[in-house]
Amino acid sequence: MSALTATRADLSVLGADVTVKLADGTHVPYANFDYAATAPCASAAARAVNEILPHYASVHRGAGQLSQLCTKRYEEARETLREFVGCRPDDNLIFTRNTTDALNLLAHAVPAGTTVLAFAAEHHANLLPWKRTVRLPSPSSPSGAVTAVHSALRELRRTEADSPLLLSVTGASNVTGELWPIRELAAAAHLYGARICVDAAQLAPHRAVDIAELGVDYLVLSGHKLYAPFGAGVLAGRADWLDAAEPYLVGGGATAHVGDATHDVRWAAGAARHEAGTPNLLGAVSLAAVCTELALADRAEVEAEEEALTARLRSGLAAIDGVHDLNLFGPEHPRIGVVAFVVDGVPSSRVAARLATEFGIGVRDGLFCAHPLTRRLLGARAGRSAVGACSDAPRGVAHCGDENIPDVTAVRASLGLGSTIEQVDRLIYAVRSIA
Repeated sequence: MSALTATRADLSVLGADVTVKLADGTHVPYANFDYAATAPCASAAARAVNEILPHYASVHRGAGQLSQLCTKRYEEARETLREFVGCRPDDNLIFTRNTTDALNLLAHAVPAGTTVLAFAAEHHANLLPWKRTVRLPSPSSPSGAVTAVHSALRELRRTEADSPLLLSVTGASNVTGELWPIRELAAAAHLYGARICVDAAQLAPHRAVDIAELGVDYLVLSGHKLYAPFGAGVLAGRADWLDAAEPYLVGGGATAHVGDATHDVRWAAGAARHEAGTPNLLGAVSLAAVCTELALADRAEVEAEEEALTARLRSGLAAIDGVHDLNLFGPEHPRIGVVAFVVDGVPSSRVAARLATEFGIGVRDGLFCAHPLTRRLLGARAGRSAVGACSDAPRGVAHCGDENIPDVTAVRASLGLGSTIEQVDRLIYAVRSIA
């Protein structure tokens, strides 16, 4: 078996042979088109968990052999992730629960008075945590995004000459899949002495990421989107802000010294400062296992396969009367395997429900926790699309977390390592049957 073949086997996803029951009582293989929300578990992640479970013990807290082994595996996982995201020697890499947790940690750690720039096109996780925000309108082109950053930062430097500035931007849209011009945005930010954080939750599962090569200051990602659904995420980047901030969580492991007096506390430096409590060993080792296999794989080949499947899906949907996909930068702009679309005259909730119950296809419908962007993209179609809703919501209401947002909604189909031509053709056929 070649190294590439072995690697691709380790990157196969669990559940590929799962069948689901349809409304007519028959069973069919499940077609998963919801990778953008949570990817299935990769074989490498499952194997890593199964290997460590018999030896599971405390991390950074025990003198016994198993505790020492688990501590070693946890820190090895950190080093693997550092290599995977291209950390510089003096960068910190902190394990978090997910991307949302990582962005909230960074929002907690930025110096007082920091102004954060974020586009309205962001996922809520990159809109809501920041305390002092300048929200830029969703751009219509990559060059428009860069121009907007230049203009905003130039004005901020005129009025707030010495204040810390941070631009926080997605690497790939969770609604449209479109890739954002990260290198150009990083250069624009640094021209004005600002820092940049990249939300790589959608980017990292589909493209190689490298903090140093991209020229960014911070990067965040989620394990559950990277085929390691065991509750780990990452915040990686410049250590100075993180080491100067009060711990994100306080407790055991985050301290270098605790004295008898109430306020006699000296916090740890480095990642430990923000990793209070017993860490998520399974999340760390499973995520590291997947990242190891992705690093060994021919990423160009993997990307080419996904691009071909995405192009097949988009062209197939475009050939169906009344089906329209959503784009911010235009239909030809490079993207990952995410396609959001509407069907004229059919609520998105009904489309999603019928895809599941009649065809065994799993998609997502709603506003995708990116309400400002999705509403903008749906605006031109609002008069021709009925109000959609998630299947568990009251009629005419779309759920996103705990929010109930009455609005027109869309369907999102997203692809990943387990996606096949047969599944893509099945989805196209199913949408044609519904439209």
